[in-house]
Amino acid sequence: MKILFLDTETTDLENGRLVQLAYKNRLTGDMVNEYFKPPKEISVGAMSIHHITNEMVEEKPAFEGSQCKKDLATLLESYILVAHNALFDIGILQNEAVKTKEYIDTLRVARHLIDSPEHKLQYLRYLLKLNVEGLAHDAWGDILVLEALFEYLFPLVKDKFLLLTDEEVLNKMKELTMTPVPLKNFTFGKYNGKSFAEVSKMDKGYLEWLYNSESGKSEEEQNEDMIFTLKKYLNN
Repeated sequence: MKILFLDTETTDLENGRLVQLAYKNRLTGDMVNEYFKPPKEISVGAMSIHHITNEMVEEKPAFEGSQCKKDLATLLESYILVAHNALFDIGILQNEAVKTKEYIDTLRVARHLIDSPEHKLQYLRYLLKLNVEGLAHDAWGDILVLEALFEYLFPLVKDKFLLLTDEEVLNKMKELTMTPVPLKNFTFGKYNGKSFAEVSKMDKGYLEWLYNSESGKSEEEQNEDMIFTLKKYLNN
């Protein structure tokens, strides 16, 4: 299967630029893990997550004009990109003028298939007992977990939807990627643990505030499932 597992670490969440790029070609087994000096400084918030400082990449090459960029752009002409919260990584690649044709979001697929209060990559790593060694919030460490998660989800999709071929499974995963998932319960804030249905009856103003807050974010930061769920209850 022409699958490219990919993860990025960036300068910041909004309008971020590439700092670390890791990907693995499932077909050939080829692996890339590279650091780049971005055209803007890494924010303190981003450093606190991935622990890559401006000093660490000061002598690294720029991604623009690199062989790595050319190779990645060529691969994405015919490969399916697989990422967790894929729209974020796709947005970063867009900022670097690299286009993505097809993609599968393991976050969205996992939300469709796995009943869990959280679906973050590292949470699923331990929930599903994925036997992976790797650092969290490091692009290469995340790639190893991402690959293991994809291999876990693939047979689940095949069995749940009674599919026969790998192509059918990939198409279904792409379909699930494009289908929003209604959220059941809040996992944050003052209503943590309460259902959206319950909160919609007692404090619809909070849902309106949250919708305006979420929809006002950049496309890379928006939670599509959250927006989908809020629209559902606000329109009732």
